[in-house]
Amino acid sequence: MEFRNKKVVVLGAGISGRSVAQVLAGRGACVTLNDRKAIDIQNEEFQQLQQAGVSLIFGHQEESLLDGTDYVVLSPGISIYIPLIQAARSRNITVMSEIEVAYQLCKAPVIAVTGTNGKTTTTTLIGEMMKAGGRAAVVGGNIGLALSHEVMGVDATGIVVAEISSFQLESIIDFKPHIAAVLNITPDHIDRHRTMAEYQSTKERIFANQGKDDYLILNYDDLAVRDMANRTLSQVFYFSACQELQEGAFVKDGLLQINWQGQHYQLCSVKEMKLFGRHNVENALAACCAALLMGISTEAMNAVLKNFTGVEHRIEPVGTVNGVAYYNDSKATNPESSIKALEAFDGHVVLIAGGRDKNTDLTQFMTLIKEKVDQLILIGEAQERFAANAHTHGISTIHRVDSMEEAVQLAHRIARAPQIVLLSPACASYDMFANYEERGRVFKQLVCRLA
Repeated sequence: MEFRNKKVVVLGAGISGRSVAQVLAGRGACVTLNDRKAIDIQNEEFQQLQQAGVSLIFGHQEESLLDGTDYVVLSPGISIYIPLIQAARSRNITVMSEIEVAYQLCKAPVIAVTGTNGKTTTTTLIGEMMKAGGRAAVVGGNIGLALSHEVMGVDATGIVVAEISSFQLESIIDFKPHIAAVLNITPDHIDRHRTMAEYQSTKERIFANQGKDDYLILNYDDLAVRDMANRTLSQVFYFSACQELQEGAFVKDGLLQINWQGQHYQLCSVKEMKLFGRHNVENALAACCAALLMGISTEAMNAVLKNFTGVEHRIEPVGTVNGVAYYNDSKATNPESSIKALEAFDGHVVLIAGGRDKNTDLTQFMTLIKEKVDQLILIGEAQERFAANAHTHGISTIHRVDSMEEAVQLAHRIARAPQIVLLSPACASYDMFANYEERGRVFKQLVCRLA
């Protein structure tokens, strides 16, 4: 796909939008960056974009933006259902996601990871394994910097490892990772995708363009994910945390092991891993599948598994105050992710939850809270529904507060060792914070003040 001398409108002025606008301008495109929100263009980043020749139109979004346009590029936060995109398609203007642009410019093979939960940890693990095995690797997508920026730093001898969200997959065209991984599928982002069936269908686009020379890594323990093998042309590589597989990655006798194409590979034990929880065993197995397919040695894989302590905001140890350990799991933006966090602990949890409600089913989440949580502290817009569900499940130790500061102070007053304090919201952050990263960092700062 050629971008030189093409007129491109980039929608969304966040990290991805700014990045892809800069990259396309550098490739000779005539770029307009648009955002419906009013934004101060005196900001240094926007000044640099203007110097690169990017036109900035903020605060409004009329259909006239499309006049003479060849391509519309979407940031992840921009839905394909907005009127401007419908208008673009009615004009036969090509609409694509930022990761599609990245793919069109990328010279290296791509490993792409998606799923409702575990994407960031798995993607980071794969990137570390590539580097430990001597491969020049860059990591991007829905993690860190935009993929369109990252792919410019690697040639055909390297490898691109990408975390891919359903939002980014909505408007791909040719995007085809050599290795794709689907970790799990549970209800999420239904407000954007409208139905669970549409959400899953969007996730499956990660392997839609793959062929017989490509690979698809699937979670054998998730029946919906396992069934995806029936809809791909690529070679399927299963992993399972629950049972031994004749072909695939699994745990046996406490060891991570792989059977693949007549060869058996034995890795480190689960106890040797710095990560804990069954969900992280699944993430590790998926990462090892990708690493093996790229020719990474078991020694390099083991070195990473034994030293990798996790990603920020995912069951991240923050500190211990008066014998009580505090954990930041702000990345848990849905109940299923918070369930995985609770399963990683034996119990005696003081849980801080709540935020922007996604209206997902809470039954399993509340059942586990009743089993493992001593005190439930609720914040944000979801308080009322979460409290009502908690009462329905026989949970009586419920506290409602108005801020993260109040939540941390209350947890500090009521928690006693061997209890732990866990921030695992099971909700989006946008009611009180810009994103889950800001929410997690505020939590950490408040805990540090306690210490």
